[in-house]
Amino acid sequence: MIGKNGILYSYPSLYQAMDNEILVIGGGITGSLISHALMEDGYKVMLIDKRDIAMGSISATTSMLQYEIDTLMYKLCEMIRETGAAECYQGGIDAILDLGVLVKSNKIDCGFKLQESLYIAHDRQSSIWLRKEFDIRDKYNLGLKWLDGAEVKRKFGVICHGAILSETAASVDAYKLAHKLIHRNKRKSIQVYDQTEIDRIETSGKRPKAFLKTGQTVTANHIICCTGFESTLLLKEKVVDLYYTYATVSEQGIKLNKHVQNTLIWDTGEPYTYMRSTDDGRFLVGGEDSSFNFQFFQQKTKERKADKLIKKFNHFLPEIEFIEDFSWAGTFGTTKDGLPTLE
Repeated sequence: MIGKNGILYSYPSLYQAMDNEILVIGGGITGSLISHALMEDGYKVMLIDKRDIAMGSISATTSMLQYEIDTLMYKLCEMIRETGAAECYQGGIDAILDLGVLVKSNKIDCGFKLQESLYIAHDRQSSIWLRKEFDIRDKYNLGLKWLDGAEVKRKFGVICHGAILSETAASVDAYKLAHKLIHRNKRKSIQVYDQTEIDRIETSGKRPKAFLKTGQTVTANHIICCTGFESTLLLKEKVVDLYYTYATVSEQGIKLNKHVQNTLIWDTGEPYTYMRSTDDGRFLVGGEDSSFNFQFFQQKTKERKADKLIKKFNHFLPEIEFIEDFSWAGTFGTTKDGLPTLE
């Protein structure tokens, strides 16, 4: 999070015409990982961002790495074939483990930590479909077990009506990871420019061109847009709905039992609430997603949402004292099935 790290590295702006093999637009976590993978495969890469690097949504991310997508597996089975749904969920598990390998092999200090994940039923009715969700995941050996409410209370101190405990999840400082990975590749051969805004992209010629706000042009064999929810501006049809999510974090030194400290927790509510410890001794609570956010009332809305999140925390973990330190909001997009979309 930027509130903890500040701006780690800065780069020059681009004020001249350039030509490169691949242009990556967006210096967040997606742009950093994609540009790294391209360089590992031997491509010449240029990366640009209209802000400072990693100053988009990633600067506010809660960085909970879970293999689940936005659509429950048993519902995804109704949309696509059952084996396809299982492949999507297994792909999420593989991605978390692969990221751990990348962080370790490149010796990146970003607080990456493998953890468990606890998906709790917030009421009796939701425990019915959550058990159904457990059964279909368990059929494909996704590494989980079912805990009843009493077991969850005894082990985690969490009040709920049953839960899925998954063995694969992780937390990471994604802001720091993006910065460190880009900086590492800058010392190799990647060209990085921040405060460099694209006016438009033209793809009608033999090679695509990105026209900058400064009037300069960047020509490349391929242009890859890694601009998160802002990519919706480039799509011809509406395939993504935008939402605002909120988070609050405690002061340092919050007292947690070891199971809560090493587990990502989220619930079945609509919208769901998610919680995790941080590597600097805090506890983070997020959620209260909404489809609108009036700028004029932004501060009041954030305060109201933070109050609601703390009340939910007190409901689930009544034996732990939460003293708020600061809160924030971010924007994210989701598709109708929770899967990537091709345009």
